[in-house]
Amino acid sequence: MKITNILVENFCSIKQAEIQPSQFNVFIGQNNHGKTNLFEAISWFYSGKGSVQNFRFGRTGDAEVAVEISFSGVQDALQKMKNEKNRSSIQKVVGDRDALRARRSSNDIKIRQIFDDSAGVWLVKNPTGFDSAFNDFLPIFEYVDTRIRLEDVSKFGKNTAIGSMLSGVLTAILENSQKYKEFREKFDELFASPDSDVRAELNKVGSQVTIYIAKQFPDCTKVEFQITEPAFEELLKGCTTEVDDGIPTDASEKGDGMQRALMLAILQAYADFRRKGEAVGKNFLFFIDEAELHLHPTAQRSLKMALKDVSDSGDQVFVNTHSSVLVADEHTTQRIFRVEKINRETTISAIVPKDKPAIIYELLGGSPADLLLPRNFLIVEGRSDYEFLKQIIERFYPDKPPIQIVYSESDSEKQRRTMSAINTLFAPLFLNPVYKERLVIICDSPSTEKARKDLEQFVDCYPYLRKRNQLHVLSTASLEEYYVRSYRQTQDQVLEMKKLPFMKRNMAIHVGKNITLQEFEAEMPIVKSALDRCWELAHTLDQARSDIAPLPSHQGCF
Repeated sequence: MKITNILVENFCSIKQAEIQPSQFNVFIGQNNHGKTNLFEAISWFYSGKGSVQNFRFGRTGDAEVAVEISFSGVQDALQKMKNEKNRSSIQKVVGDRDALRARRSSNDIKIRQIFDDSAGVWLVKNPTGFDSAFNDFLPIFEYVDTRIRLEDVSKFGKNTAIGSMLSGVLTAILENSQKYKEFREKFDELFASPDSDVRAELNKVGSQVTIYIAKQFPDCTKVEFQITEPAFEELLKGCTTEVDDGIPTDASEKGDGMQRALMLAILQAYADFRRKGEAVGKNFLFFIDEAELHLHPTAQRSLKMALKDVSDSGDQVFVNTHSSVLVADEHTTQRIFRVEKINRETTISAIVPKDKPAIIYELLGGSPADLLLPRNFLIVEGRSDYEFLKQIIERFYPDKPPIQIVYSESDSEKQRRTMSAINTLFAPLFLNPVYKERLVIICDSPSTEKARKDLEQFVDCYPYLRKRNQLHVLSTASLEEYYVRSYRQTQDQVLEMKKLPFMKRNMAIHVGKNITLQEFEAEMPIVKSALDRCWELAHTLDQARSDIAPLPSHQGCF
């Protein structure tokens, strides 16, 4: 059974977010943008623990907090349930359907409602004992968050990742063991059979206790002691992990990197076992918060491959990260989501492959020196310029050569450093600074005397930019004042928008999505000209390698 849809409402910074996960899911975003909040929401769906007021959106009001999850593979999960009573309880509710929707909400956090497809309503009340049976039915939820001490992760127990994994593995191993089957038969013979001497003595004690308790509670007619077979996770509590890397040492005493590596190794071994065995039992949901912590990039890639193996074996994996390593590689069952907080609200959206270069650019800290081999660069002043042009290119010019848009945060000095970073990376690779004569810059018209002098100094430092038509200066002091007539802003309006930066960005996206091609090309000719020049100068890697003649250098500029 796996998750096919997640809907979160009014949970922490998430007012509303809906996603359709795949088998392997990666969530990226800056700190404090809400990645962990999504994982905590799933954890709350499973446990129902915590004060609603502490995680209600805005921490005020009475808005309903809800987490709704849709699952597929219901019938397969039913067949894997070991407890017949629990299976029967679930079967009565789900019938023969193979998908279901369940939700936990602040209206009654003690229960999880099931959606009744036939009636088109949420069941207000579940059968007695349903919630316990539902826990037995759901995939095992394993949440490794950054607050868990790493030494705890490496211990065996039902509340640790390793304990949960190994208990499932041991269950499969032992259930195929003849000696274990004999052990279970002996256990039942000793404690459950009516012919057992032990069972007879336990019944005598129960009868004696019944006599005494009936004196206080006359309705009590029978007390019986039942001895259940010990659970494997209880047996694992006494186990420890020892690592010999020259000196045999308990894993809890190793460094953070070694402990994360141990987790990685056990995940790989678990994935191998699942691939080879067919009766491991119900599926896991692995939620790993900041999976790259304490790991070298090489180990991060190994971790991703291990988690990918786990997901290929049937378990579902959810990872949130700041690591470009965990994002860069592409897989058919992988889905990447961008998590952003805009105006204090977290939004979660799936990204498509063509967005990945920009995503990796952000994860690398916004340094063009970390980008590899785009066809060309277009440098703009701010995030709103980037968002606007991204929409324009995607809508109107999808067949043009791919270019990387770099925004310089409205700082001409930052623009100069950006150009220097590009040349610093690519000059030694191709014997000469190939992007130096190809990248294109769009900047605003100077609005102050200082800004005018900065631009003049910038142009004096790099005169070839004007000569080669690589520098394009708007006729206005901002992109918003240069928009097409139906969206054009005044200088005062732009100043007002700067008080809330997300307003400029939201408007840029809106304008980019709604203006027509005719409006853009007729009313924004400077921007169109810059794009045309950027595409004109775009080149293939073979062309780059053939450009051997060095260009004149300008000492003190780069």
